[in-house]
Amino acid sequence: MTKFQSATQPDRMSETRARPVKRGHLLMLLATVLVATSFPVGAAITSQMDSLVLTFLRFSLAAVLFAPIVHWRYGLKMPGLSGLVRYSILSACLVAFFWGMFAALRYTSALNTATIFCLTPIITAFASRLLLGEHLNGVAKLALPIGVIGAVWVIFRGDTAALLALELGLGDGIFLAGTVALGFYSPFVKFFHRGEPMAQMTFWTLATGAVWLLILSAPRLSDVAWSTVPVTVYGGIAYLAVFTTLVTFFVFQWSTGIIGPTKVMSYAFLNPALVLGIGVILGQPAPPSETYPGLVIILAATVVLQMSRTPVDSAPDPSNAPRPPREDTVRRDSLAFLQPERMKP
Repeated sequence: MTKFQSATQPDRMSETRARPVKRGHLLMLLATVLVATSFPVGAAITSQMDSLVLTFLRFSLAAVLFAPIVHWRYGLKMPGLSGLVRYSILSACLVAFFWGMFAALRYTSALNTATIFCLTPIITAFASRLLLGEHLNGVAKLALPIGVIGAVWVIFRGDTAALLALELGLGDGIFLAGTVALGFYSPFVKFFHRGEPMAQMTFWTLATGAVWLLILSAPRLSDVAWSTVPVTVYGGIAYLAVFTTLVTFFVFQWSTGIIGPTKVMSYAFLNPALVLGIGVILGQPAPPSETYPGLVIILAATVVLQMSRTPVDSAPDPSNAPRPPREDTVRRDSLAFLQPERMKP
């Protein structure tokens, strides 16, 4: 090997490692925008159908649509008991969040729940430290609470009097429990991953989630007058199932293994700003100028968190942090799950 080849080889390896990381961030930006669109879509249709039933249909339709793709690409067979337990715990985190949100809104306001939701990245950072040993540097640790401050600023539109008048009660405790469950979801994805293609993991998370939701919504299914439900509601459910459930769940799970759970969940800081921006596009009045400092704080905190180094992107010595078997193969293969199998000679 020549001196030139030995000098350029590390650069090529560095570029190869950087490509999935860049892709992970780009996909997370796309997924975050899609999640933000779910708020106006959900608000438009949730009054026409029970929320738990709607969420059950959302998970079920996503699983049904994803099943033939996963079967075509990898084959679809029932996982063993340990696999079902892993996937059920993952989906239980998501279902606990959705159920907690709907239950909490009976006793509290959307403003309160939005404020509590801002704690999700901090909860994820704690869970990542507990389950994965993920450490953030000092700047990132400072950026997390600053991001919460920025998000709360946007939610309250810079009105400190409204923030100080915030009162917490039973509904807020219920939603906090659901938020804690969601905060553990992303670290659990990495903790429970056993080398299977991420598309398979996403499918079984959706399928087991649909079972949890069937149990919760079963008493209400008979109360739905299915023939009188407007077509637009079914269209909204289809949009939520495909774009803000199937696509975003897959992106969240795949990106968790690439950029880490804390970085994935810190994109939640952008949600208030994106929801405001989508509202403006849909014809709502522009937010007051008092919200702009909060938007700047959110953007700065998110950039700092994404640029911070963690064990995921610092490439530790394999002797100190062994990688799961076939991880590199799985990562390359995960985003290519729509490609047909190559014919063997």
